Amino acid sequence: MRSSLSSFAAALSLAAAFPATALPSPEMPAVSAAMQATVDAHEIAGAVTLVADKDRILHLGTTGFADVAAKRPMRPDTMFWIASMTKPVTSVAILMLQDDGKLSVDDPVSKYLPEFADLKTPSGKLANITIAQLLSHTSGLASPRKTAASRSAKTLRELADTYLAVPMQFEPGSSWAYTTSGFVVLGLIVEKVAAQPFDAFLQERLFDPLGMKDTTFYPSDEQRLRLARAYRANPGTGVLTAQEGIWSGGPDPKRGDCVPLGDGGLFSTAGDYGRFCQMLLSGGTFESRRYLSPGAFRALTTVCTGDLPTGYSKRKLNHVLGWGLGVAIVRAPGDGVSAWLSQGSFGHPGAWGTAAWIDPAKGAAYVMMVQRPNMPDNFENPPALAFVRSAAGALAAPAP
Repeated sequence: MRSSLSSFAAALSLAAAFPATALPSPEMPAVSAAMQATVDAHEIAGAVTLVADKDRILHLGTTGFADVAAKRPMRPDTMFWIASMTKPVTSVAILMLQDDGKLSVDDPVSKYLPEFADLKTPSGKLANITIAQLLSHTSGLASPRKTAASRSAKTLRELADTYLAVPMQFEPGSSWAYTTSGFVVLGLIVEKVAAQPFDAFLQERLFDPLGMKDTTFYPSDEQRLRLARAYRANPGTGVLTAQEGIWSGGPDPKRGDCVPLGDGGLFSTAGDYGRFCQMLLSGGTFESRRYLSPGAFRALTTVCTGDLPTGYSKRKLNHVLGWGLGVAIVRAPGDGVSAWLSQGSFGHPGAWGTAAWIDPAKGAAYVMMVQRPNMPDNFENPPALAFVRSAAGALAAPAP
């Protein structure tokens, strides 16, 4: 049971994190119970969950521990490596530049990065990949494993050079393959077109205006103290153990010189990412400020992969998921979390179990923050299923 002092401290944290007009409502009991069950089952060490509509936080719950050994509980302001949940942020940045008239997603990448002009497809033709193909994972660009060159890269351009040195996967537009390298290149395009560092553009155009004060590629000393520890489940026993080298597999927040990775470099909180989701839930606006034009928002959230088999799970939910510009889109409710989402819902999970889904038909956004490196299937893992199922059920239940 929390002490009165810790409860008071948590209240102060909430007051600082949200305007007086948007203070979180009491937790949804069904969501809190569902997440506690996943902690009790040793699926995760802890979680922070958020449910919001366009204007209000409907649920902000904390469960379990951010650090088990230190008995440090999850808090509303606990920070997480959100990994590939960075990709929708990068996509929004590109679309903002399109709204500015500085690029088009239909442009060839080589228009802004001339080094891509000589890139050849597997058949030997000039690739001429487009920005939209990078955003939709249909470019065929190589997505190589980490190498000494990529690990030592100090700039996005140096990283992009390592992708150009590896053969492409397929002819652009002919197939779909989840390709993280494309979003690193997109960050470089932002730098070239905006004439400023990628992280500076995001800070100026998105994070500061949206009030995302804890979203960054480079956590401060104070923010690092709030980072949730990662826990890996033993596949044989199911026992959770702390990740050896806590940031193995992700960016190192202690390195101030690490590259701002548009594919998965951001750290954030549930509250911060919730504000980003509320902006998308409102069609590109938030608190009377427009971030995306209606046309840009439609492009982001419209399936552009046609009949190509797409997916983001081991079972490849091809009949359920299509792909927009940087987000997965539910074609129709089916398996996994999509069973509780409406047609047209969109979002993105992260490598360590974080996830966010926006359901315009229900007027709701769902954000789940956990840190488990070997989480099973991102669309069907027990914590994600428990969260979305319980949250959607709570929203559908009649008021008492």
